[in-house]
Amino acid sequence: MKKMLIVFALVLFPVFISAQTNTGSGNGGFYGYPMPGKGTFMGGLGMNWIDGKLYYTIHLTPEIAIKNWGVGLDLQLDFDQKGKLRTENFNEFTDYLSIIRYVRYGLKNDPVFVKVGALDYYTLGHGTIIDYYNNSPTFDARKIGMVSDIDFGKFGFESIYSNFLQAGLVGIRGYFRPFQFTEQADLPIIGGLEIGATYASDFNNKAGIISGYYDKTKRVFVTTSDNGSMNIIGIDVGLPLLKAGLLDVTLYTDYSKIINFGSGIATGLKFDINALGAVQGLIKLERRFNRDQYLPSYFNSLYEVERFQVDTAKGTFTSKAARLASVVDPGNGYYGELGLNVVGLFYVAGSYQRLDKDPNSGILHIGTEINPENGSFVARAGYDKVNIRGESDLFRLDDRSYLFTELGYKVTPYLLVSIVYNWTFAPVRDVNDKIIDYKPQKRIEPRISLIFPMQF
Repeated sequence: MKKMLIVFALVLFPVFISAQTNTGSGNGGFYGYPMPGKGTFMGGLGMNWIDGKLYYTIHLTPEIAIKNWGVGLDLQLDFDQKGKLRTENFNEFTDYLSIIRYVRYGLKNDPVFVKVGALDYYTLGHGTIIDYYNNSPTFDARKIGMVSDIDFGKFGFESIYSNFLQAGLVGIRGYFRPFQFTEQADLPIIGGLEIGATYASDFNNKAGIISGYYDKTKRVFVTTSDNGSMNIIGIDVGLPLLKAGLLDVTLYTDYSKIINFGSGIATGLKFDINALGAVQGLIKLERRFNRDQYLPSYFNSLYEVERFQVDTAKGTFTSKAARLASVVDPGNGYYGELGLNVVGLFYVAGSYQRLDKDPNSGILHIGTEINPENGSFVARAGYDKVNIRGESDLFRLDDRSYLFTELGYKVTPYLLVSIVYNWTFAPVRDVNDKIIDYKPQKRIEPRISLIFPMQF
C-alpha cells in the first residue's frame, strides 16, 4: 500500500505531456504545436554559462503549421568572450541537420502521424518496451530520427527509427482489430478488441556489450563479451471496457521477451479523458511481473546515456546490457502515469516506476509548461531520472538525471525575459572521435526573447 501511495503521489507532479496529447497550445510549447494556419517566430539573445564558462548566445526557434503540416527550427550559436563560435555546436554533420528540429504531418493519435527530427519522449504501444524514449539527451550530439504511426481503422502500425546517420534504435508495432472485419464490429466492448505485436532492436555497436576494459595506453575500449544488437519482441491485447465520449477505459496486457535474456508481463488500466476538447487527460495504472534478466521499458528516456559509458580515468565501464545480465529476482512492480492538457493554459503529465525487490529500479519523468495565451508569465520545467536508489535519491542531480527549467516574464506580449537552467549531458569521445561516454553538463542562460505570432 505504501508503494502504491508513492506512485500516486509522484504522478500527480506536473510534467511534460509528450506523446499522449500533442494538441498544440498556440505557441508551440514543449510538445504542443502551433494550431493550423498559425505559427511563432521566436528569437533571443543571452549569456550561457556552460560548465562555468561564459558564452554569448543567439537562439532562433520559429515554428509554423499549415493545415496538417508543421515545421520547427532550432538554431543556437554560442560565442566565447573572444568571439569564437563554440565548436561543439557544429562539429558533426548532424549538428547542421538538427537546425531543423522537426518536420511533421499530423499529430500523435491522428490516423496519420509522421515526424522527422528530434524525437522527444516517444512511446510505442503501452510503453512496455519503448517508453518516453528521447534520441537527443545532449545539445552537443543531436540526432535526426523518424516516427511514423498510421491507423487504417481495422489495422495499423506505429514505428520509430532513432538515428538516420548511425545504427541505433528501431521499433515497430503492428496491430489489428479482429472484430472490425466481421459483422460484430459495432458490438460494445468486444468490437474494439485490439491485438498487437512489437519488434524493437538497438543495432548500435555498443548496445550489447556485457564485459570489457578500457586500455589506457591505446585509449580504446576492448570488448570481451558482446551480445550484439539488443532485440525485444512482444505481444499485447487491449480491450475497451468503456467508450463514453468523455471517458474511455481500456484494459490491456503486454508480454515482452528480451532475446537471449528474460521476459515480463504487464497488465493495467488506461483512462482517456476528453472534456469537450478543452481538457484532455490520461491515467494509467499498471502492475508489472518480471523474471530474471528482464527490465521493463528497456528503451526509456535516458537510454542513449545508459547504453554504454566508459570512465577513462578509472578504466571501468557501465552498460545497459551488463546491468540486464546481472538482474536476478527483480520482483514485480508498479507503474503509474498521469497526463493533462488544458488548451491555452498548461500541460501536465508524469510517470513513475518502482519494482518491489530492486532498490535501483525507480524511473521518474516529471515537468510542466504553464504559458497562458494572454498571460504575463511563462514557467517550464522537466525532469527525468533513472535507476533511482530510493525516494531520497529522487531529486539528486547526477549522471542519471536530466533537468530543464525556464522562468520568464513578458514585459510586453512580444518581449520575454527569462532564465533557463539545464542539467544535461556532454559527450566524451575517444581517439577516433566516437562517443564513448556522457558526462553531466550544467547550462545557465539569462535570455531576452522576441516573440512574433504569425498567421497564414
